Amino acid sequence: MEQYTFNAIGIIRSCFKEKFGIPRQPALVASPATIEIDCRYSEDEAFRELENFSHIWVVFVFHDVMKKSTSNSNWHPTIRPPRLGGNKRIGVFASRSMFRPNPIGMSVVELNSIERKNKKVILNITGGDFLDTTPVLDIKPYIPYTDSIKDAKSGYVNAAPERKMEVELSYEAHQDIENHRHKYPQLEKLIVEILGLDPRPAYQKEKNIKSDFSMKLYTFDLKWKVEGNTAIVTSLKDLA
Repeated sequence: MEQYTFNAIGIIRSCFKEKFGIPRQPALVASPATIEIDCRYSEDEAFRELENFSHIWVVFVFHDVMKKSTSNSNWHPTIRPPRLGGNKRIGVFASRSMFRPNPIGMSVVELNSIERKNKKVILNITGGDFLDTTPVLDIKPYIPYTDSIKDAKSGYVNAAPERKMEVELSYEAHQDIENHRHKYPQLEKLIVEILGLDPRPAYQKEKNIKSDFSMKLYTFDLKWKVEGNTAIVTSLKDLA
């Protein structure tokens, strides 16, 4: 078969610095991000009328998968989706798994604004599920009358995931958030939304292997512990 080469048109700057903790679908968390368009594609004419759309499709590369594999050997015909508790296998093409023959993803996000910084066009977005420095292959407008299909069937994904965890902040964590509120005014809301979805792998939930967790968020090392059905944020250490 013919081989094709694609150029990234830009890169995503996200608050998610590692895979753990990233929402498993877009629009579940109001996570802010920017798409920094490469100078080669930052012609104003290329984005004419895009500001009149509230949402866009972002086609991107699962670059972290590619870093860990020099071929497509990382893919398997079946996967265990977290939505089914990690206990049932389904076909990879019936999933949105990143471990695919071609590690390409697509997500719909809210487009907040378009601006220009130096020689680059910057798209300010909300609701993405992107790892920081994700390469973007394409951007397309979201069109409700064709992209939202009434009465469409969605198999085992028949409803949005419920908020599974209550989230509490320790005094230390609350102080850490207050100390950085000027730079990250939505930080507390973001943490509550992320942890409320319970980002733990399914096997850790079932077997209670561990109760203490951490993830990289912005420049912070976010630490929390699980007690029953509650995630307690213990600290938010700035690593910058």
